[in-house]
Amino acid sequence: MTGSWNLILFVCEAVLYFALMTTLLHLRHRIGLGVFLTALGVMHFVETYLAAVFYVSLPFGVVSPGSSVFFAGKLMMILMLYIQEDASTVRQPIYGLFLGNLVTLAIAQLLMLHQTVEPAPGQVADMGFLSDMGLLMLWGTTLLYIDALGIILLYERLGKFLPRWTILRFTVSGVLVLSFDQLGFYALLGHLYDAPASVFWGGWKAKMAAAALYSGLFALYQLVFRGNGALHSRRPIGDVFSDLTFRERYEDLLARTGRDVLTGVYDRSRMEIEVPRLVRESLRANTPISLVIVDVDHFKSINDRFGHLSGDDLLREIATALQEGIGGDDHLFRYGGEEFVILLPHAGHEEALERSGQVCRHISDRIRNMAGEAVTVSLGVATAPEDGGSFNALLAEADERLYKAKNAGRNRVVGRPAGIGS
Repeated sequence: MTGSWNLILFVCEAVLYFALMTTLLHLRHRIGLGVFLTALGVMHFVETYLAAVFYVSLPFGVVSPGSSVFFAGKLMMILMLYIQEDASTVRQPIYGLFLGNLVTLAIAQLLMLHQTVEPAPGQVADMGFLSDMGLLMLWGTTLLYIDALGIILLYERLGKFLPRWTILRFTVSGVLVLSFDQLGFYALLGHLYDAPASVFWGGWKAKMAAAALYSGLFALYQLVFRGNGALHSRRPIGDVFSDLTFRERYEDLLARTGRDVLTGVYDRSRMEIEVPRLVRESLRANTPISLVIVDVDHFKSINDRFGHLSGDDLLREIATALQEGIGGDDHLFRYGGEEFVILLPHAGHEEALERSGQVCRHISDRIRNMAGEAVTVSLGVATAPEDGGSFNALLAEADERLYKAKNAGRNRVVGRPAGIGS
């Protein structure tokens, strides 16, 4: 009964901690990031104290909420801050906690040099505890620094293999780093207090439970607020913050350039930079990638009948409809005039044909010209590696199939003939 009640309190503490810290993180642009960082930092001494002396019985072992709830939560919050912001921001709490804890440790050592008095009978300073806390603070600070770097780097490296699985990367990073942290922290507890092995296993199970709980809460947060994942790093660990920050700022600048002025989608110059790289990466990873050329049917007659300004408005509508019809990992470019290019990473030929058909129907069902007539598009589809091993080869093949679609009556998709390349 006691274990079950403690487990309920354990979950409540984790939910309360996550809710409070996430609220401060989410409101950082209104109330300032300093509120979140201060709340993150002030609990470290309490976490260390609880991890040293405050243990409760749960159904799966004896654990300390200080270590399994609050310290684990702090690491997850650091990773969330990185995901929501960038490396230049997340280094503030990491360096701040590291340096602040070293100052605390230094002051604690100076305090031990004092000749103390009893402010009241029997009220004596526990110098032994202060000494042990000094060691715990030093060791805990070192582990925190390593853990904070490790959880970010793991999240980044996993992005190479799981680019679309933000929640899974968040969970795996937390599980691995908290396992390492439990092993390191238990080593010192065993040295100072001869803590039994049950303390290690109970604490490890509690941290795994906390990682699962925080990951579930993070998934809920992502679902509600649509948080964006961080970018993937290939930089060495030696200067991780500077490297990650430089890359993120470069990517942000790049995302704001190479835009078509009329439609707002990426333009041809951006396509000629991005698509060859993405095709090469897919070929190296032995994963399919498909390229689709979209051409607006009878667009010249629309300009002739209704004027170029109306034609421009129509192109904007079509670009918006195309953007809505593709997935989050897909890329849309304006190729020129009334032509667009869609890149579909990880999509084989059959999937690309199916999705192109959906785009074709979506346009004809939704878009109308100024006379109320349905606007249609024709599409040509090519897939690597079967249709070519380069961007230019795919573009040429898709372009040839686009003209076959137009010659066959328009408002259709043409891909590889059946039986070829399969």
